[in-house]
Amino acid sequence: MNPWRRLVARAGIATDIGLGAVFAGALALQASQIAVSWGGDYWLFGSVAGLVVCSIALLRRRHRVGAASVGLVVAVAAVLVGWVADLPHEPGPAMALGLAVLVGSAIRALPARSAVMVAAGGFLVVAAGFLVGLSGSASSVVAWLNAITWLGSVAAGLYLRLLDIQRRAIAEQVRRDERLELARELHDVVAHHITGIVLQTQAAQIVSRKSPEQLSGSLADVEAAGTDALAAMRRVVGLLRDGDDAAGSTPGPEQLTDLVERFTALGPDVRLRLPDGEPSWPPEVTSTVYRIVQESLTNVSRHAAHARSVSVSVDRERDAVIVEVVDDASPIPTRYRHGGFGLVGMRERVEALGGTLLAGPRPGSGWSVRATVPVVARDRR
Repeated sequence: MNPWRRLVARAGIATDIGLGAVFAGALALQASQIAVSWGGDYWLFGSVAGLVVCSIALLRRRHRVGAASVGLVVAVAAVLVGWVADLPHEPGPAMALGLAVLVGSAIRALPARSAVMVAAGGFLVVAAGFLVGLSGSASSVVAWLNAITWLGSVAAGLYLRLLDIQRRAIAEQVRRDERLELARELHDVVAHHITGIVLQTQAAQIVSRKSPEQLSGSLADVEAAGTDALAAMRRVVGLLRDGDDAAGSTPGPEQLTDLVERFTALGPDVRLRLPDGEPSWPPEVTSTVYRIVQESLTNVSRHAAHARSVSVSVDRERDAVIVEVVDDASPIPTRYRHGGFGLVGMRERVEALGGTLLAGPRPGSGWSVRATVPVVARDRR
């Protein structure tokens, strides 16, 4: 599993454990209060009904619509049975908390129609509780508390839903900007290759007049240049959407060294390891490697300023370039939760080139960003 997804899953488990503790406390308080005021075994019905709804709330992630529907049906049944059998007023505090979790979760995550239906079901439970609670002042207080709890769950669900919508919109804008940036770089790549094809074609014409026997070699160079251009275009042409043809840049290894030196002057020490020799990567791969290192170091300065050292390694393995940026900062669960859309842009760029990107906490301490960017081998015939 992706380290970041593993961290999110653990956070969800921790949240459910906390909710379970709250539910248990509410059930115990409810049972003790009913035992004192009603006596006998009157606490048993409300405790069982509340336990069922709270259990459903803890299992809500498996099927949100089904969980909310069953929880609401159990709540309505509890209200009616309590009214007919002259039992303590329902929903009680524990059941109200369970319903609030179900309603808020549904409003946040479900499609609009389903979310509205669940919210309406919660309102019906509250309304039924009001009608039953008109017979006594204590019951009326409980009914008002249930109404406030329902309103709070609706407000919380809507707020989280709007945050999710805003985050998705920003992430999509980041992806779009990254596509446009890559498209601008494609403009430079294609222009470079076409210029080479034109020059080699002109040279081939001269060779055909002076040394016809060498023409095949010149034509092979023209073919290779055309193949390189087509390979670059196939990898990123799908990213062409709109925008102007502003010139991009394709930073090389020497600029990567300058980047690391600038970061070291202002932040923790950075150890850079580059492959031996002069890399012969396509321009779009070279610029992607630079952007990954640049964005990763920027995230270190924003979210892990207390890191003591950072390791940046760039390796060539068969038909791919492996880029890894690792720091030794202590783990922070919210590291990429706020302002972490640079990671979205990095993943968009890498996946556009057919590669993969993994980012997340390392075992013990530190954060790792590892990208694999394929390099298309040149086919010269």
